[in-house]
Amino acid sequence: MTQVDLPLSALHDYRPDIPAPEDFDEFWARTLTEARRHPMAPRLHRLDGPLRLVDVDDVTFPGFDGDPVRAWLVRPAGATGPLPVIVEFNGYGGGRGLPHERLAWPTAGYAHLFVDTRGQGSTWGSGGDTPDPHGSGPAGNGFLTRGILDPHQHYYRRLITDCVRAVDAVRTLDGIDPDRVVVTGGSQGGGLTIAVAGLVDGLAAAMPDVPFLCHIPRGVEVSDTDPYGEVTRYLAVHRDQAEQVFRTLSYLDGLHHAARANAPSLFSVALQDTVCPPSTVFATHHAWAGPSTIEVYPYNQHEGGGGHHWQRQAAWLAGLLA
Repeated sequence: MTQVDLPLSALHDYRPDIPAPEDFDEFWARTLTEARRHPMAPRLHRLDGPLRLVDVDDVTFPGFDGDPVRAWLVRPAGATGPLPVIVEFNGYGGGRGLPHERLAWPTAGYAHLFVDTRGQGSTWGSGGDTPDPHGSGPAGNGFLTRGILDPHQHYYRRLITDCVRAVDAVRTLDGIDPDRVVVTGGSQGGGLTIAVAGLVDGLAAAMPDVPFLCHIPRGVEVSDTDPYGEVTRYLAVHRDQAEQVFRTLSYLDGLHHAARANAPSLFSVALQDTVCPPSTVFATHHAWAGPSTIEVYPYNQHEGGGGHHWQRQAAWLAGLLA
């Protein structure tokens, strides 16, 4: 087995002591207060189509600055609820795609809200439908350096806020149990899952899968693969900005959000993962304030456990919600 990071024995003990910015909680409280000034009134449009065993709604809700964010809500056909709901966030570069592409959770008896990702959706998959109307200063390719010199202007401040508002939105919907909301996602979606779990009270569970945006300085140090490589390339040009760059990223770091997350969590990590290095995932798992379990895939890269891990998630969640 090729070792891309610390040995597994060291990973189990890897607990870096990295303090959050002093105004971290104030920063996010102010951000969400501003976003919640926009009334939460999700719009649902029921789709007619070939999917006869599920009901599909095209959902639009207000995200950061009230910007319209799109999502698919898929439920077992005719379900009256109140159903537990899986709120899922997508990986880097992907959009919400098409509703027939993700039917596993509804066929297991859950409502499933798959959230679009502002400004993304043109790298892989079947596209996205949510623009990002806000600009930023000079940045490299990708999203990680957009607004990199000011946390207030950073792209991920907007995206994390969208994801928090997705939970706000789904809790208002008929047929949804607001006390059984589960957040999940892989890679970028895993990082967003961790941020939402640290910012939203009363979640039933969180399932971050091979998460990105965790222990970011370590990710930049260990990985020469994008997205962390975007920061390396940026700093190779802007040599005098490292201190400010990492200060901005500290407001987004899952390591600090995890320390504020109380819902039970099930992490996954792949020991051959060069995109989201194992040490970044273990550090965040160890920082989790609530009960946390981690599933280790020793021989996998960024695909992690794939469909096998979904089976693990489904069994874990069934036991938890029972």
